[in-house]
Amino acid sequence: MRSEGGRAGDCGGGFDLKAKLNFDGFPITAVREIKLLQNLRHQHVVALQEVMVEKNECFMVFEYMAHDLTGLINHPTFKLNAAHKKDLGRQMFEGLEFLHRRGVMHRDIKAANLLISADGQLKYADFGLARFYAKSRKQDYTNRVITIWYRPPELLLGETQYGPAVDIWSAACVFMEMFTRKAIFPGEGGELSQLEKIYNVLGTPTTKEWPGIVELPWYELMHPAVTAGSSSSSKDKQDKDVRFGQRVFETNYSSLLSPAALDLVTQIFSYDHTARPDAARILEHEYFVSEEPAPRQPYELAEVAGEWHEYESKAHRREHDRKEKERKRDEYAKEREKRKAKEAGLDGGKEGSKKMKSDGANSARIDEAPAAPLPVGEEDDLSDGEGSARMSMS
Repeated sequence: MRSEGGRAGDCGGGFDLKAKLNFDGFPITAVREIKLLQNLRHQHVVALQEVMVEKNECFMVFEYMAHDLTGLINHPTFKLNAAHKKDLGRQMFEGLEFLHRRGVMHRDIKAANLLISADGQLKYADFGLARFYAKSRKQDYTNRVITIWYRPPELLLGETQYGPAVDIWSAACVFMEMFTRKAIFPGEGGELSQLEKIYNVLGTPTTKEWPGIVELPWYELMHPAVTAGSSSSSKDKQDKDVRFGQRVFETNYSSLLSPAALDLVTQIFSYDHTARPDAARILEHEYFVSEEPAPRQPYELAEVAGEWHEYESKAHRREHDRKEKERKRDEYAKEREKRKAKEAGLDGGKEGSKKMKSDGANSARIDEAPAAPLPVGEEDDLSDGEGSARMSMS
């Protein structure tokens, strides 16, 4: 269990978790997180300050961090400029390079798990799914990790022998989010929906660009259905090279990303995880090294009032959506009242005309034209003061 007072740091040396926790049912993820954070001391890893056990409850106290990346991306007034985004991206991959060099996969990288200090320093948090991995041999790990919008395609197709490349994919999703201000692959919660979102942007993968795809455990279960005009009769694996979705990544995002940034993300979003650059190589890319503008830490965050995390961001979005719905409802009510008033005016004109004609034998106005309709904009006067009232915005 986490303390609500802060986020990250260094645990006092000599803390024996097993000696302190002598009760059954303690979550293994919490044990793993504590042990990992005790061994990871870095400027881009949140610091575990203290672990306290009381009445069969464990409290983890972290250093205080004012914001997370989700909160900043969706902040109503503060906007990250190109130099800020580049610096936060650089910090993100520097932290990832440290973790992978130490043999740790984070396995839950998303904007909400990247904390930002008031002076713009980025730190990784939430190591509940993190673990050490074997660099020298293949080993099976669970593929039920990483929040699904940030989960790479190999895990979605059932791969269990993977390495740090899964974190690289997730980090690229976060990097794109700084520019788009929304998730680049927002599925509907299932693996099949998530794969469809990825294929719709990056194109359906072929065996040429992803040689091992047909060997993945869930490929036969979740590969795209054959479209009209495509052949599905042959058992030859080459038939699986038919493209069902066309790549639109460059078309959709070339206006948002600089040429070097587009090239970098294109390399990272490789379906074949063995072709993705590692964090060290990413930091040597021209986007971070030579392309203007140079990275600049967002020190302006010191002037931002309050704390902005995922919670505040979602609350602000919900309030905005609520007001937007009320505004649209108000506009609809006004339009409906205008239509009613207009229809009432037209009906009144017709009835008046008929009445005049029926009384024509006794009236000198029998040949007069019916009254002209009211000018546009004056129809509301026919509503006898029953026009729509503005709805409360409270």
